[in-house]
Amino acid sequence: MSPRVPTDPLWPRVVKLLVLLQLCAQGRAARTSPPPHGCPRGCICTSDLLSCSQLTLHDVPSALPPTTATLDLSHNALTQLQDRWLAALPHLEALHISHNQIKDLSPQAFHNASYLRHLDMSSNHLHAVETHYFNALVSLEELLLYNNRIKRVDENAFAKLSVLRKVYLSWNNLTTFPFRSVQGLGSYSLRTLDLSSNSLSSIPVEELAALPENIRNGLYLHNNPVRCSCPLYLMLQRWKQQGFSSVKDFFEEHTCKLSDNVPRSLIKFLKYSHMFENCSAGPEDVHPVPYPVMVGQTLLLACNTSLPATATTYMWISPHHEPIKHPGNSNRSLELYHNGSLKIAAAKPWHSGVYVGLAINSTHNFSRLCEINVTVHYPKPDGETFSTGLTTLLGCIVSLVLILVYLYLTPCRCLSCCKKPASPSPPQECSAQSSILSTTPPATDAPNRKVSANKHVVFLEPLRETQNGKIRLALGEDFPDAKHPKVLQLKSDSESISSIFSDTPIVS
Repeated sequence: MSPRVPTDPLWPRVVKLLVLLQLCAQGRAARTSPPPHGCPRGCICTSDLLSCSQLTLHDVPSALPPTTATLDLSHNALTQLQDRWLAALPHLEALHISHNQIKDLSPQAFHNASYLRHLDMSSNHLHAVETHYFNALVSLEELLLYNNRIKRVDENAFAKLSVLRKVYLSWNNLTTFPFRSVQGLGSYSLRTLDLSSNSLSSIPVEELAALPENIRNGLYLHNNPVRCSCPLYLMLQRWKQQGFSSVKDFFEEHTCKLSDNVPRSLIKFLKYSHMFENCSAGPEDVHPVPYPVMVGQTLLLACNTSLPATATTYMWISPHHEPIKHPGNSNRSLELYHNGSLKIAAAKPWHSGVYVGLAINSTHNFSRLCEINVTVHYPKPDGETFSTGLTTLLGCIVSLVLILVYLYLTPCRCLSCCKKPASPSPPQECSAQSSILSTTPPATDAPNRKVSANKHVVFLEPLRETQNGKIRLALGEDFPDAKHPKVLQLKSDSESISSIFSDTPIVS
């Protein structure tokens, strides 16, 4: 017996409804399944970029793609970073953790991130920059820490960051900063140090004057309530004259406080400079003393100081920004004595530049003593004794002699025919190539022939063609006595013949 098929007309509609419900369930399951390739839920993954921004994350996602080179965790609710949490990202170069709630960092938070070059931890809740925070980031070039709550920066916080180029610490609560931490510690690549908009009450002018020029050019100190002083004003004015970007770009934002008892007594002291007209240039504004020296000579640089020798040590900064302490540099080409004198044994061209002498007291405070500008020259050659005027006169005389020789002592083209014959002989073939003028007729002419004293005799080479349309000579044909020793004499209708020194005479 076959099963009974329902004949209710609503049955097909029920079947369709069940099919639709099944399809919807499958679609929802597909949407809630995790993305492929291990991309964290809610994040955006590309070839080498992982963005988990604005997801209100309280913890870092556990599964991170190992190909990530740029990781964005900004605008979340992170409060801490686990130790070695970047070990699964061996190619990471840029990390953005801004706008979170991180208060401090564990000693191993950034271990296994030796290739990281850019770190943005701005707009967090950091209260200090400790030594262990970033020591493992040996390739770090840019560090963004602005808009935190930082009150203190450890003196060795950047000691191991040898390639650090930019540090942004603006909009924090700093009252002091260890400028010695960026002086002479290998941070010669540092180009930007932004300390603006903090709470710095004093700035050590002598320490800043000893910093390399590349750091001073990018040292931003505007919008700080520092106490007004002539040394500070003169230093910033000098930076402006040298074209430093730190002063030139924020000229009107440099402020100072007239009185500690009046917190609101801030003035824009660079803009309204008439209040500091009585400030005279101190030792830090004296130009470097010139010191010319020849290659190979020995020189001794010394600063005049009255500091006690027992509690004072000395250091020099070379033109290549190398700190030189006792006994000298690595190759001993520069030697520093206990009294502060710097000796250069054999001056070389690369020793040229400004040397800055510093004094360091027992509390490790720097005081600039002097600046000496050494210029190494090569000795002049021994033969360089003639003055410019004498050399010019000698050249003129030589040129005049050469012109006279060319005009009056031109060599004969035919040496054999230039010799004076011993007895009268027939004219040679090339005798006419050098035209000879004479005012005296030949002695062999007939006595009955009239000769005018103004007549000129021209010796010509035998020609067969008519020259200038007037003369035609054919020796051996027209004149039977062609071999006669007499010289042919040409006469014109006029009383004189103008002769030109040339191979072909022009007869008028």
